[in-house]
Formats: sequence, structure tokens, C-alpha cells
Amino acid sequence: MIEAYRLLDKLEREHSLSLLEYKTLIEAENDALRLYAANKAKEQATLIYGNSVYVRGLIEVGNYCRNDCFYCGIRKSNFNCDRYILVEEDILHCCKEGYELGFRTFVLQGGEGIYKKDFVTDVVQKIRSEYPDCAITLL
Repeated sequence: MIEAYRLLDKLEREHSLSLLEYKTLIEAENDALRLYAANKAKEQATLIYGNSVYVRGLIEVGNYCRNDCFYCGIRKSNFNCDRYILVEEDILHCCKEGYELGFRTFVLQGGEGIYKKDFVTDVVQKIRSEYPDCAITLL
């Protein structure tokens, strides 16, 4: 049992274990060891990210996509979903509503190839101009 705690300490230091060490750790799993691992994970997360929580406003800008990734629900060959694309006015309205709710990060997410570069650039500039204290992420 002490070996499992030593392995968790090693994993924290070195960020990796051998396959045999992972096996030993998994086989030693119990409530106390899970709590020890959870506390170590919490310490690392706090060290890296601090105590702040940042809520992101996810804006699904559309569900058309030029790709056909098998795992994805909006792949181009999926004919069983209702397709849509938001216009600029809708995207900006979502940002306005999100800002009023306290969001300070906007994530614009949609399938690939929905918009031309100029459209995306224009929308991002308008969001940046209206909400300069916000982060903008494109997915």
C-alpha cells in the first residue's frame, strides 16, 4: 500500500510512470488512495490555474461542415440533423446577452468552412470593439 502512495508522489514529480507502475497503482486503488490522488490533483490545478473560475459563453454559430469526421454529429454525411447558420446580427446579439450575464469569454464554435475569412474577421473585430475586456476563441 505504501508503494502506491510513493507512485503517486513519483507521478506528481515526473508526470509519468512505467506500465508496471501504473498497473501497481490501479491494483492498489481504494478510498484513501483516491482521496490522496484527488488532493494532489487539486494542489496542482490550484498551482497552475489559481482559484478563479472562468465561465465561457459558447455560441454555436452553425452546424454545417465540409468535413466528414465519423465521430462528429455535424459531419457532412449526417442527413438526420436540422442545419443552421447564424447571421452576424445573431452572433452579436448572443455576445450582448452573454456579456450582460457576466460572460467574459466568447467561444464561436461551428463546423469548418461555414464562413469566409472576411466574415469571421469582421465579426471578431466587432466583438472586440464592443467588448474589449473579453477573450474570443474560435473553434
